[in-house]
Amino acid sequence: MKLVALFLVGMVGLVGCNSPGFKSKNAKSPADAKKGVAGDKAGETETTGAEVPLIGPDGQKPAVWTPNLTISDAIAKACGITPRGDGKQMQAAFDFDSAALQDEDRQTLAEVAKCLTDGALRGKNVYLIGRTDARGEPEYNMTLGHSRSDAVKRYLIDLGVGKTHLDATSRGEMDATGKDEDGWRKDRRVDIELMP
Repeated sequence: MKLVALFLVGMVGLVGCNSPGFKSKNAKSPADAKKGVAGDKAGETETTGAEVPLIGPDGQKPAVWTPNLTISDAIAKACGITPRGDGKQMQAAFDFDSAALQDEDRQTLAEVAKCLTDGALRGKNVYLIGRTDARGEPEYNMTLGHSRSDAVKRYLIDLGVGKTHLDATSRGEMDATGKDEDGWRKDRRVDIELMP
């Protein structure tokens, strides 16, 4: 157990928890004490809140999303990737404490990979930004966000995208806005953005 704790502490240093804008939470209130140490912690009392809009890091609603991904409008348009379903955020998201991709994620990533290797964005670079909801410790969430973006990166590399064209990073819980399960679900994702 000590080895796991040391590994996590080491990983936190690697993913940049001391980067500008990172704020540590103090878990001193009784409500915070229930949160435990794992990110996206299940079993907490859900609070109610207003519907949280899904907005990408560029301030725009993403054009395409799958259970675990949002694809920027610029990538979707250039690659001809069309929105899924009825245009609403899907209800599934990364499972608690998970970085596992779902089948629909893989299908969309195949379209992105084809576009990055043989299509309109051939040779272009993309950011893969892993995110978590705000429950759990910030350091753990930063690591979990990186695990999510790294899972997407590994899958794209397996599909032939050069690793030098992929920048996997984590924002952890830094931009999380969810107040209830619906909002937390939207926070648990990887954003795929075109580099300038």
